[in-house]
This record gives sequence, structure tokens and C-alpha cells, in this order.
Amino acid sequence: MSSAPGWLRPERHGIYLPGTDCWIDPSIPVARALVTHGHSDHARGGHGHVIATGPTLSIMALRYGEQPSADRIDYGDTIELGDGTNATFLPAGHVLGSAQILLERQGERVVVTGDYKRRPDPTCAPFEPVACDVLITEATFGLPVFVHPPIGQELDKLLAALAERPDRCVLVGAYALGKAQRIIAELRARGFSDTIYLHGAMERMCALYEAHGVPLGPLALVADATLDDLRGRIVICPPSALSDRWTRRLPDPLQAFASGWMRVRQRGVQRGIELPLVISDHADWEELTGTIVELAPQETWITHGREDALVHWCGLRQIRARALDLVGYDDEDEH
Repeated sequence: MSSAPGWLRPERHGIYLPGTDCWIDPSIPVARALVTHGHSDHARGGHGHVIATGPTLSIMALRYGEQPSADRIDYGDTIELGDGTNATFLPAGHVLGSAQILLERQGERVVVTGDYKRRPDPTCAPFEPVACDVLITEATFGLPVFVHPPIGQELDKLLAALAERPDRCVLVGAYALGKAQRIIAELRARGFSDTIYLHGAMERMCALYEAHGVPLGPLALVADATLDDLRGRIVICPPSALSDRWTRRLPDPLQAFASGWMRVRQRGVQRGIELPLVISDHADWEELTGTIVELAPQETWITHGREDALVHWCGLRQIRARALDLVGYDDEDEH
């Protein structure tokens, strides 16, 4: 396959398939969009027609209202896009409903990973490796320093901090889609059965996860609790609320932040974080490079993130690679 096949074209605002007039994760409204998952830097409102998994469509409806026209695609299903091009949606392991998109045309195979991770996650289907000629991969954490620890190790830190401070609460900043629900589900898997308290902005997304079969156990809103109710409790809020006046209703909160960026200590210090939790829903450096080795594509295209380091790594191993200059894919709080 050539480095720029005519039927697939990277543009500033997304991956474009000119023969079908389809875009993948476009950052502007388009007539026809294939959407890999529900995070706001990939799923936008205003498209004429959306093709996505059922959970992703539910997330988009929650955020933007019902789509005027949509095709719901189950994992493993293939849809004909026109011009001899087919698209198959496969699990990406990122968040509920997240998908890789396998594009096939005249024997050529291209995989667009969207955002993904290779770690187990009780809230979504695991990443499924797919053989391809061209791999279009994210590189959010595409630097060797970013090697994420086991999530159990980070949750042990959280639970230890909670036990040591029974008169306080532990306030965890976590993105409302995916990160919050994963932390809750992982805590439940470790036997933590206490009520977990939520900022109001978390309520509807947690309810959506439960409606899609992800049990989260007993949850309650901070707004419905007294100060004493919250002592010795875990409270989860959007990262933006960590510095909000809203925190004044909490009993001397110990501030934690769950993000892959917490690997860089200075980022936590800058935000006044007492308990950095290195928890990410993106592939780390070892997962990114390991996936390229495993799939052995003829060429790798690298999207948003730290593209240069991954391109250099590929070059040292004589793997053809190029960085794509896409815009609108860098919301740090989601990672």
C-alpha cells in the first residue's frame, strides 16, 4: 500500500474517505461521521449522520441530544460505506462503547484505533488486535517515561489514604466518562462496598453505564449528604471541580487526581494534588510500541499526542511511520 492511498486521506479535521464522503472522528460537523467513542474530542454534535456503537450513540445523545440520523453498529459488524469500502467496528478497550474501525477496500486493510488501551477494564470490552496494512494509532502517552503502573497499586494508595484519615474524605478528580466509572468498578472488584459519593455532574453518566450493564454499586450525591455523611468516604468529581468552591461542602478533603499525566510529578504539584493516582484509559509507551510490533503493519500513521517520539522509535526499527497533523484532539482531563 502506498503511504497515501487515494481512498483514505488524513485532513486537518479528521480521516477522510473521499469516495464515500465519510469522516472518522471529525472535529467539525460533517454530513457523515464514523465515531470511535464518546469523548468530546472525538464525538461532536452537529453531524448529519453518525455511525457508531450503541453505547457511543447513547453517550452522544446524553451530551448533544438524539442524533438526527444514525446507524448503530455492534462489535464485529461490517457496514458498506460505498465505493467498495467496508468498515468493521471492533473493541478498543478505552471506555464503554469505544471501537477501532477496520477499513477494507480491494484487499487493503487499515485500522484506525481511536483511543485505546491494552489493560483489563471491567467497564468495557477489551482491545482486539487486528492485522492490517496501515495502522493509524493514537500517541497520547507516546514517550518512554509514560509506563502506567497496575491500577491495583494506585487503588491501594487510595484506600490506604482513606483509612489513615477517617475524619476527612478523599476527593478524586476523574473524567466523567470512563475514568470515574472504571475507578468505581475496580474498587468494587476489590471488595470496597461502601457508598461512593458523586459530584452532580457524574450522576447521568454513571446511570448510563449501569443502563448498559456495568454495575457500580451504591452511589449517592454529595448534594444529598451531610458533612458527617462524607467523613471517611470517597468522593468523585470532574477534575475542574477540584479547585471549585463546591469543595467547601466537604470535610477537609484530601485531593487526589486520577490521570496518566500524574506520572509527571510536577503536574500534580502545579494543581495542588496531595495524592496523584497514575490511572489512564490510554495505551502507555509499552502498549503503543508493543501493539505496533504485534500487528506488524507495513506502515504506521500516528495521530494526536507525542507523535515525534513514536515516529523516531519506528524509524530506528525500519518501520515506516508518519505523523498526522490533526487538530482538536487534546483534552488533558480525559486522560
